[in-house]
Amino acid sequence: MKQFDLFGIEKDTEKKYTKKIEVPIYEPKNKKPFTLELYDNTKTKRLINEIQISNVSESEKDFLIEAAKRHIVFNYSKIADYYSHSSKEMQVLMEKSALVIIDFEDAIQYGYAKLNDKLTQTYLNEPENEK
Repeated sequence: MKQFDLFGIEKDTEKKYTKKIEVPIYEPKNKKPFTLELYDNTKTKRLINEIQISNVSESEKDFLIEAAKRHIVFNYSKIADYYSHSSKEMQVLMEKSALVIIDFEDAIQYGYAKLNDKLTQTYLNEPENEK
């Protein structure tokens, strides 16, 4: 049965969300990528150049340069390949930077995930048709 809103526009009643969680399984490649393949900082470099030649104060430049770093684009599939071929020390540092998340407990330990038991139980016990 079709449903319409107050303006006579048909509502999309198709369910868009699911509680089903599928954990991706990663299969490492046989080749370790070069570090330059792990990210693209083209936009970041362009912004930093503009900031450096600007007339804003030094403290403003410092702030804007730090902010520009958020435009770095990471290639997580290549990062995962790099991780699988790296030393233990490098792997630990990559985990601490959340470049890879190996297990949920480490994600909690390093502060990248927080689990609230009450919230989780409420979500898991909520009937599917209420979403």
